[in-house]
Amino acid sequence: MARTDGQPGISDRIGTVADTQVQPTSAAKRGGGRGEGRGGGRREAPREKPSPDWRRRMSDHIAYALLAYTALQIFVTVGALKAGGESLLPYLALVILVGAIIPACRRFERRWNRLSDAEAHDPAFAPLYRRDRTLLWALAIGLPFALTGVFKGLALIVR
Repeated sequence: MARTDGQPGISDRIGTVADTQVQPTSAAKRGGGRGEGRGGGRREAPREKPSPDWRRRMSDHIAYALLAYTALQIFVTVGALKAGGESLLPYLALVILVGAIIPACRRFERRWNRLSDAEAHDPAFAPLYRRDRTLLWALAIGLPFALTGVFKGLALIVR
């Protein structure tokens, strides 16, 4: 359908694309090959998958790790406060946990934000990214349990 203002509408553009004759390739005749019917039968070069931006991916992991860490910290510390009685050690553990994770996360963030734009998309950084990601999640999950356990052990000794 043509528009009344003289401009081609979407259906006019689709119609012109559909009206072009395309010679099917042998792969298209067999039903195989994606996208080989376009471009008059010529093969298009496969598009490369863009490499990930390591800076952005690490920043996302840091944000999610801090959320997980906070939830675990609340869960573990509240449990320790209920079981701890009148001891101030769980409160000290809470302060240490907050003070320990923030500098560690800033260190990870700084390390990855120093990358140039070319380095940020370099696949050679994949092993380093996996190592830092694993270490970050180990800290985020393990630190609340480890320090709360240490302070609960100290509370048992002090009594």
